[in-house]
Amino acid sequence: MTEKLSEELQARCRALEMNLQDIRTRIAAAAKASGRLPEEITLLAATKTVPVEVINHAIRLGVDHIGENRVQELEQKYDRLERGQCSVHFIGHLQTNKVKNLVGRVDMIQSVDSVRLAREISRLSVQRNVVTDILLEVNIGREENKSGVLPEELETLLGEITGMEGVSVRGLMAIPPICEEKERLRNYFSLMSEYFIDIKRKKSDNVAMEFLSMGMSGDFEDAILCGANIVRIGSSLFGQRQYT
Repeated sequence: MTEKLSEELQARCRALEMNLQDIRTRIAAAAKASGRLPEEITLLAATKTVPVEVINHAIRLGVDHIGENRVQELEQKYDRLERGQCSVHFIGHLQTNKVKNLVGRVDMIQSVDSVRLAREISRLSVQRNVVTDILLEVNIGREENKSGVLPEELETLLGEITGMEGVSVRGLMAIPPICEEKERLRNYFSLMSEYFIDIKRKKSDNVAMEFLSMGMSGDFEDAILCGANIVRIGSSLFGQRQYT
């Protein structure tokens, strides 16, 4: 470490090192079981409530993708993050009035679920002379309290976005319902994979189906087995979130 840390932060960094080794081993095993190589799976560290010092330690350990859920928290951390060595994603619910804080600053917005949101990303991207990579978030469990486009509306949303300048659809993202039954959980993941493959086959303009982002700390191995190539891991990597 290049900075003097408190004992608490040092302890969190040591725990991170052990957790990261375990997660990489598990990702590799799941990738192999799915017929892929470990390097085909991207570990994205979900850094909500995680101190910048701990995030930067993860980056120095080779974690090259991080994701924040809240615009305000990302802004507070942004200038102190070692961004030259990692890709920064936004993975939380995004309001249109906060898009201005992200365009040109993050490498990908994973949670686009409406034409209105996509239009604002497009408008600001064109204004700022950048192309913003996005994933379309699908409400695969049809949960009323979750964001995401309903599965039957996915193709309509995709059709609206394909003509927009300044945005590039790079794949899909989903957060399935909490399921005690592994078979039910895998059904959600498998359905997402089917949507992903179906859209990829159609080869639409302005759409490059490269990334299927699904799976978190409690279910990332199942997600990989069902086709995910980005897994968003927070508590298993950094420990339980500490709210202040």
